[in-house]
Order: sequence, then structure tokens, then C-alpha cells
Amino acid sequence: MAKKPASADSDLSAPHYWDEACAALMKQDRILRKIIPKYPQAEFLTTRGDAFQTLARAIVGQQISVKAAQSVWDRVIAAVKTKSRRFNPQAILKLESSELREAGLSLRKVEYIQDLANHFENGGLHCAKWDQLSDDTVIAELTAIRGIGRWTAEMFLIFYLMRPNVLPLDDIGLIKGISLAYFSGEPVSRSEAKEVAANWEPWRTVATWYMWRSIDPIPVEY
Repeated sequence: MAKKPASADSDLSAPHYWDEACAALMKQDRILRKIIPKYPQAEFLTTRGDAFQTLARAIVGQQISVKAAQSVWDRVIAAVKTKSRRFNPQAILKLESSELREAGLSLRKVEYIQDLANHFENGGLHCAKWDQLSDDTVIAELTAIRGIGRWTAEMFLIFYLMRPNVLPLDDIGLIKGISLAYFSGEPVSRSEAKEVAANWEPWRTVATWYMWRSIDPIPVEY
């Protein structure tokens, strides 16, 4: 998983392919030619390189806004810090369900995160092999875990494995971005979104990132 640092004083990292992808997308797509230059390079897609945290944050973010997800996530981290020094599977399993509920998680999301922690603790995932597996294989493995659907698995591909050509068609922000940028705000079907994204190959992850940025200047982070 080749990466380069986002900055000298940060533990974040950015995809090595970003500049190449942006150049290709601006050449291939007249809409992205206008959108991409509006955002500084500091707003690269970034990852903290932690598989469990990436999946846990994606679960927290299911079906709620970026702002709401960040608020809940901050409270989850605060709850973890009352008993542990790091956010990891063991830290989640030390917490009572009621403590996670008080942080703002629904009962179902509490169950999902606890189940995810158990999968990591029990070695039920091929973590060491993820870099060598195809997108579809990773999605199949992750969606076998309770509470992880295709959208969550695709967020993992984007934010942890940093795969360059992921198109999360179930993502509300992506569909809204395509609607506003390509259809003057008119409703957009999955097939229409997929047709637009055909012009983004093989950099659909990067194009998706800029669709997100076009409707919300706060970078998404998992």
C-alpha cells in the first residue's frame, strides 16, 4: 500500500496516485476540470492506517450526516479514554453497552461495533492479506460481519486500503454531488450516476472525493 505523507508534522498519509488521478480527471471530465482546482492539495484523501478504527467510524457514520457522525465519534472516543489509552478492539470490549449508548450510538450500532471488535480480537479477518485481495473479495469478507454492508466496506476500501477506483453508489453525498454538478439538482438514479462515473475510470475514488467536497468543504475522515 504505497503512500506518501500528507505533511511533515502529521500522522496522516495520502495516496501516491493523487496527482496523476487529478490530472487525468481534469482532462477527461469538464465538470471536474472546474471542481478540482477549487480545493487545496492539503485536502487529499487521508488515512490514519488503522483498520479497526476505519470500520468503527464507518459504522458510526451509517445513515447520519458527517457533522452528526463526528459528534458521536468524539463522544465514543471520550468514553474509551475513561478506561483505555488507545482506541482498539480491546478498549471497545471493556466498555458496557450502556456507556456506548450514552455516547450517542443506537442499540444496533453498539451491537455492530462490539461484534466488529470481537472479529478483530478472535482473528476472524484476513487483515494481513487485505493488500493482496481484490476489491470484491474484501467487500465479501467484510459484509459477512454483522452490521457491515456494502457502503461500509466501500468506505474501508477508500479510507484504509485507499483503492483508487471505488464507486460507492449507495452514498448519499456522492449522489447529491452528481445531481448538483451534472443534472442541475434534478434527482439522479443509480444507473445515471454510474453512467457519469464511467468517465472517471480508473480514478472513481478521487472523483467521488471531489463530489463530496463540492457539497461539503469539511473533508470526510474515517
